[in-house]
Amino acid sequence: MSLRFQKPGAERRRHFIKEWRAHRGLTLDRLADRVEISKATLSRIESGKQPYTQDTLEALADALQCEPADLIMRDPTKAGAIWSLWEQANPVQRQQIESVVRALLDAA
Repeated sequence: MSLRFQKPGAERRRHFIKEWRAHRGLTLDRLADRVEISKATLSRIESGKQPYTQDTLEALADALQCEPADLIMRDPTKAGAIWSLWEQANPVQRQQIESVVRALLDAA
């Protein structure tokens, strides 16, 4: 459901914009400047009081050096999460990870 059409007071989808900003060591002011929005707007987006647009999400991802999907799916503070381990792996290790995961899924 588009956030634009949500009823007032409806629960918004969880995102990790604030966590990515902190992960990159940026202040609200600095990130707001990078994406050319006000600090107040960014604060409202981070707190869930204001929905984000696709354009804003893409600008934030660009400024935070991640993918837009990362901002809504990945908490960068979870060092042991599979995506964090994947990013640390070299190409050979990634092939090994894929093989292990395929074997686990095939065995299930």
